[in-house]
Amino acid sequence: MKDYIRKRVLDICQHILDSKHTVRQAASVFGVSKSTVHKDMIERLPLINKKLANMVRVVLEQNKAERHIRGGEATRKKYKDVKEQN
Repeated sequence: MKDYIRKRVLDICQHILDSKHTVRQAASVFGVSKSTVHKDMIERLPLINKKLANMVRVVLEQNKAERHIRGGEATRKKYKDVKEQN
């Protein structure tokens, strides 16, 4: 694995652990695609550090379990904003 990829994987890992960000949020912070972040966390990180990979997996699973709530909140906010404009 190239050094810049290894560094990116560890940087994204630390960011997710510190901020509890979703894959999409982490991707926007680092300027990469969400597919890249996902591949880094699920495939590459376990090759580098299994303990960190397990910790990140817990955060990602929690985010996945909560995503239906976040989606509902976004929809509610969208229609509330539209109603206030009219």
